[in-house]
Amino acid sequence: MAAGYAELLRTRHAARLLAGTLVGRLPNATAPIAIVLLTRAEGGSYTLAGGLAAVYGLANAVGQPLLGRAVDLYGQPRVQLPAAVLSALGMVLLTLAGTDPLPLAYAAVALAGVFTPPLEGGLRALWPDVLGREDRVHRAYAMDAVAQEIMFTVGPLLVTLLVALWSPAAALLVINAVGVLGALSVVLSEPSRTWRSAPREAHWLGALRSPGLLALLGSFFFVGLALGSITVAGVAYADDHGREAVYGWLMAALGLGALGGGMLYGARQWAGAPERRLRFIVALLAAGYLPLMLTPGVPAMVVLAAVSGVFLAPALACAFIVVDRHAPRGTVTEAFSWLVTTFGVGAAVGTGVAGPAVEYGGTAASFAVAAGGGVAALVVLLTTRRVLTIPVTAPLPRDSGVIPCENDRIGAAEPGFRTGHQA
Repeated sequence: MAAGYAELLRTRHAARLLAGTLVGRLPNATAPIAIVLLTRAEGGSYTLAGGLAAVYGLANAVGQPLLGRAVDLYGQPRVQLPAAVLSALGMVLLTLAGTDPLPLAYAAVALAGVFTPPLEGGLRALWPDVLGREDRVHRAYAMDAVAQEIMFTVGPLLVTLLVALWSPAAALLVINAVGVLGALSVVLSEPSRTWRSAPREAHWLGALRSPGLLALLGSFFFVGLALGSITVAGVAYADDHGREAVYGWLMAALGLGALGGGMLYGARQWAGAPERRLRFIVALLAAGYLPLMLTPGVPAMVVLAAVSGVFLAPALACAFIVVDRHAPRGTVTEAFSWLVTTFGVGAAVGTGVAGPAVEYGGTAASFAVAAGGGVAALVVLLTTRRVLTIPVTAPLPRDSGVIPCENDRIGAAEPGFRTGHQA
C-alpha cells in the first residue's frame, strides 16, 4: 500500500508539488474553525460565527472557478501567487479589525475567500505531465485525497494549539503566512512554470457545459454541506462537554478515518465505471453520518467521527476521476475548481444552517444537518445516473452531450475512459 505512494513521491517534482499545495491550502482548510474561534473569543454568537464562515465559503466558491479559468488561460504563476497574497491580506484585515464593525469583518472574510488560490485544481492539472501514465495519475488522485485528510487532521489541531499558545488572531496570521510560502513553492517549480492548458473551445459556460459534471457538482454540494455543518456542530459538542480540546479530537478522528479509508482505496486498481463506484461509496458515506445525531459521550463520539470519515477520501478520489472523464477539453483547472466551489458553497451553507440549528434545536440538530446532506448527495447521484453514464462498448456520437475529458491521454485506465488531450 505505502510502496505505491512512495513510488509516486519519488518521481521528480511530485513530493514538492504535493507538499507545497497542501501547505498553500492550509489557510483555506482551517479558515472555518479559525473564524469561529476568533468570533467566539470576541464574544460573538454562534450565528455570527457561522455567518462569517459562510461568507468566506461563498466568496471562495465565487473565486475558485474564476481563478481556475484564469489559470487555464494565463498559466499558474501569474494567478496563484498574487491570489494567495491577497487572500492572506484579507485575513490580516480580519485580525486587525475583529468583528466590530461588522461590515468590515464581512468584507475581510470575503476578500480572503474570493482570492483563495486554486491550488487544488492546479495540482490535479499538473499530475499528467509529472507522472505520465494514467494509472499513476489515478493513484495520485487517491494520494491527493489521503494527503488532504492529513492536512484536515493536522490543521484543526494546529489551530487549537496556536490558539492555546497565543490567540485566535495569532493563529490566523501564522497559518496564512505559511500558506503564502506554500503557494510560492508551487509556482516556482518547473512543472507549474511550464504547464499550459490544452486549447479550449470558446464558450461562456466553460466546464459547466458538461451535463455529467453538473450532476457530480450537485451531489458534492451536499457532501460539502454535511462537512460544513460538522465544523459548527463539533464546536457545539465540545462546548457541551466543557473542553475546547474535544473539538480537535473529533476533527482529528474524522480526518484519521478518511486517511485510513483513502489509503485502502488507493492501494488497488478498481474495475468498472467510476460513476457506479461513486454511488456506492457515497451511500456508505451517508450511512456514516447518521449515528452522529446520537451525540454519545466523548469516547464513543470520537469513534463515530472516525467511522463517519472512512469513505470521505475514497469519495473525493473517485470524484476526481469522474471530473476528469466529463470535463470539456481545455478546462481542466476550471473543472476541478468547480468541484472545490460547489463543495465550498455546500460547506458555507452547512455552517450557516448549523449555527441556528445549535441555538434552536441543540447539538443533535446540527449533526442532523450533516446526516441530511449525506442522504441528499446520494439522491442526486441516483437521480442523475443517466447523464453520468458513459458507454463502454461504442464510441460516443458527436451529439451525445458527453464531452471528452481533459487529462486521459491513452484511454487505458478505466473502461470507457476516453482520450481528450490530443495534440
